[in-house]
Amino acid sequence: MPSTRNVSAAPSHYHRLRLTTVSLSVAAAIALAACGKPSGEQAGAPQQMPAVPVGVVVATPADVGLVSELPGRVDARRVAQIRARSAGILQERLFKEGSDVKAGQVLYRIDPAPYEATLQSARATLARAEANLTQAQAQLERYRPLVAANAISKQDFVNAEAAFKQAQADVAAGKASVRTAEINLGYTSVTAPISGRIGQSLVTEGALVGQGEATPLAVVQQINPVYVNFTQSSSEAFRLRRAMEEGKLKKADGAEAAAIEVRLEDGTPYELKGKLLFTDLTVDSSTGQVTLRAEVPNPKGLLLPGMYVRVRMEQAQASNAIALPQQAVTRTEAGDSVSVVSDDGKITRRPVKVSTAQNNQWLVSEGLQPGEKVMVDGFQKLQMLPPGTPVKPVPWQPEAAGAQKPAGAGAPAPQSAADAKPADQADKK
Repeated sequence: MPSTRNVSAAPSHYHRLRLTTVSLSVAAAIALAACGKPSGEQAGAPQQMPAVPVGVVVATPADVGLVSELPGRVDARRVAQIRARSAGILQERLFKEGSDVKAGQVLYRIDPAPYEATLQSARATLARAEANLTQAQAQLERYRPLVAANAISKQDFVNAEAAFKQAQADVAAGKASVRTAEINLGYTSVTAPISGRIGQSLVTEGALVGQGEATPLAVVQQINPVYVNFTQSSSEAFRLRRAMEEGKLKKADGAEAAAIEVRLEDGTPYELKGKLLFTDLTVDSSTGQVTLRAEVPNPKGLLLPGMYVRVRMEQAQASNAIALPQQAVTRTEAGDSVSVVSDDGKITRRPVKVSTAQNNQWLVSEGLQPGEKVMVDGFQKLQMLPPGTPVKPVPWQPEAAGAQKPAGAGAPAPQSAADAKPADQADKK
């Protein structure tokens, strides 16, 4: 019997021990649940999104100059080709290639001996003709009273008068021959017709020049100032002219001659400005371009004939136009639009009317009010966030655009607080 009680009591003690263990486990679970409840409620509760910084510019109306940048080419103001006008052997070159020469300066000497001989012969012929003239005049004077007294026949007087006139003609021809010989002799000294800079010599000493044609010897060019010839689309020129006639645009600074800014082949601006001289009246039928010419000072000789340049010309001004960076305007087939940021951080799409492009900017003529904030930077960040995310407008920095991101733009904001928790835990790890 005692052994039977001990056996039955053992299982009862075992069940009580097991019940106590389960009770402690449940209590621990309840305690843990109670401790974790606030965290669970915080994770499940909705959290307000922080405002995302976006770059904006303030719409400010102003008179904006419409600058056209056109391709051009430099031409010398005056060009003179030096040619040999007398045939002969070139004896001397009297200039340094690439130097500046003055008008009338002797550049070449051609062998003058044949022309000196011709001049002497012409002078001798003239002297003979003058002697004959003197004799004929004396004979005519003797015959004049004799014919009046009928001492000689009238025919003899007429012959004497004819001989006198012929002698006068021979003298005139002799003077012309002398003058021609002097001119040809003068051509043996080849001079510069204009002042300017001379290039390379096309012939050397000892060459036979001017034989049958005027041989080119060198070229003299005036390069201070220089001409810059450039072209513009005839349709663009007509559009600007019509807009100015309708009052939509006005002339730049009210001046008749537009100011010209030249940019060199490497893109650097030339230090001196020029002025527009004229616009050609003829449009090239093959290209639809009209030619314009400007005059640009060139005291240092930096601009050389034949050099390609870019010409920036302010032809007109747009009144009360708002200039926006091009990335701020969305252009579609439906029209142009911008994103306007309100003071409470909301973004509104606004249709606008763009007139033209100017210096990587669009000129907006309609659709914006002065003082409105137009979004320029931050579009990519907002595409990764839920619609309606509030934004914080910050001044847009053009020099920093594309180089560094604004403050707060290092990484996109998380979509929810639950998504943020693993990232926080990862940071702690």
